Amino acid sequence: MPVGTLGAVKGVAFDRLEKWDCRIILANTYHLMLRPGQEILRRSGGLAPFTGWRRAMLTDSGGFQVMSLAAQRRVTEDGVEFRSHLDGSLHRLTPERAMELQGVFGSDIAMALDVCPALPATKDELRIAVERTSRWARRCRSAWRGPGLLFGIIQGGADSELRKRSAAEVTALDFPGYAVGGVAVGESKEEMSEAMRIGCALLPDDRPRYLMGVGTPADILEGVREGVDLFDCVLPTRNGRMGHAYTRVGEIAIRNSRFADDRRPLDLECECPVCRRHSRQYLRHLFLLKDITAPVLLSVHNVYFYLDWMARIRAAISAGRLGELAAPAESKIPPG
Repeated sequence: MPVGTLGAVKGVAFDRLEKWDCRIILANTYHLMLRPGQEILRRSGGLAPFTGWRRAMLTDSGGFQVMSLAAQRRVTEDGVEFRSHLDGSLHRLTPERAMELQGVFGSDIAMALDVCPALPATKDELRIAVERTSRWARRCRSAWRGPGLLFGIIQGGADSELRKRSAAEVTALDFPGYAVGGVAVGESKEEMSEAMRIGCALLPDDRPRYLMGVGTPADILEGVREGVDLFDCVLPTRNGRMGHAYTRVGEIAIRNSRFADDRRPLDLECECPVCRRHSRQYLRHLFLLKDITAPVLLSVHNVYFYLDWMARIRAAISAGRLGELAAPAESKIPPG
């Protein structure tokens, strides 16, 4: 799922996403409740008519953003009280409020409000997060009125005992799908992989599994092999804006001087509109000029690359050859 936090995938137009068979994007409840706000979206009839996006939309509940972005926050059993990172205004987000907002948004998939502790965290901190996440999941399940599906989230870090407890309590609520939360929040790559493996093994085989906030092409392939179905990550657009492009042979830092006279496309096998027209040397030139098209072009390429990577993974699964598929190297500058 390309990340469209506020209803827009930065730098990438919806018609391109539709042409590339992107079927779902992600937006965020925390950000949308602050701007444009609930009432504007209510009067617009929800996110779909407001944005013009004609396909599916998943909205995160905002729990992670409240924990990571809010300047001041107070967590109680009732919910979270926080001040906006935009203007300091005071807001409250409870499980019931998160359900109300996502109902107004018309989310095709809504997420339960969870408690996402930043890592590293003590076992006691993880335990408290697991217990409260379970209680909030029950409240979300009771409050949800649709129109879409509501997914539950499990927590527990890389602690197998707590992950098992979280999975048992949340799956007992019989959600249509489940997410492994509390990953990619400051832990090591090894800890992230362990949390993903533990979490996925505990979730039902007959429900979609969503790994939140992950990751690189290699991370995604690892997740698919463990049974993950849904992913989201800001890397394609965020790294594109910083001048980093994903390719089949590794990640390119386009500002590097070695590309000053490189007339090849970013990726020799890529069919995206950027690779069909522009060279590495020209894209480097645009970044050095700080031209406004530079971050857009790399974001376009990266989002196309990720969608194509997922298509290649699906094709490998259909052909029974997933085990033979190799992820692109994670080097910053590819050889050659």
